[in-house]
Amino acid sequence: MPNFFDLANPQRFERIARPALPWLVAATALLTALGLYFALFNSPADYQQGDSVRIMYVHVPAAWMALFCYTVIAGASAVGFIWKHPLADVAAKESAPIGAAFTLLALTTGSLWGKPMWGAWWAWDARLTSVLILFFLYVGYMSVWRAFPDKTRAARLAAILAIVGFVNIPIIKFSVEWWNSLHQPASVFRAGGPTIDGSMLRPLFLMGGAYMFLFAAMLLQSMRSELAARRLARLQNIEPQAASILVEQ
Repeated sequence: MPNFFDLANPQRFERIARPALPWLVAATALLTALGLYFALFNSPADYQQGDSVRIMYVHVPAAWMALFCYTVIAGASAVGFIWKHPLADVAAKESAPIGAAFTLLALTTGSLWGKPMWGAWWAWDARLTSVLILFFLYVGYMSVWRAFPDKTRAARLAAILAIVGFVNIPIIKFSVEWWNSLHQPASVFRAGGPTIDGSMLRPLFLMGGAYMFLFAAMLLQSMRSELAARRLARLQNIEPQAASILVEQ
């Protein structure tokens, strides 16, 4: 089993990522099908929220993934910044669009749930506002990568932004405890254990697993594409240099 630093070799990474992708896609499809089945047909309506509670099975795992993806970005950025791991910056860069999509999904589905429950699409609640800031952090991180043609400089500046922005993750997590909030408190990952019935926990965890495998599949494929693009760019840069040498000779 290769260790973390063995994956610094792009060829070794490719040998691991290519066969893993079909399995990740299959796991995503299976868990999504099971999660949707249990969410739509095998879980009860809430006594207060009615069938609108089913939005939770899309919204809550998306919110989990929004935080998880940014944690991956911050961790990979720290590894790239400190140890100069060549694939860490690639992993961080390619995680950002996926994390931004999960964050946007969480915000959108939260608004769909909030309208019938709170009577408004949006409220400047501590949890909602901090998740919106997270979305802007994703956008800012991606913008830094696009702003600088020098990938080494872009990676360092983006890493600093990601690491500093990580302070928002615990703020999101504990915002419902630190401030008065319309958003309900934690009901799954909490010290006293989940307060949700098992019939509702099952689809939540199935959809969470589906999102996790989806993230892994999309990340590996995006990293493969980025590495291929960088190889192509290096070859295109080498060919003109080789041609000029031949002309001089």
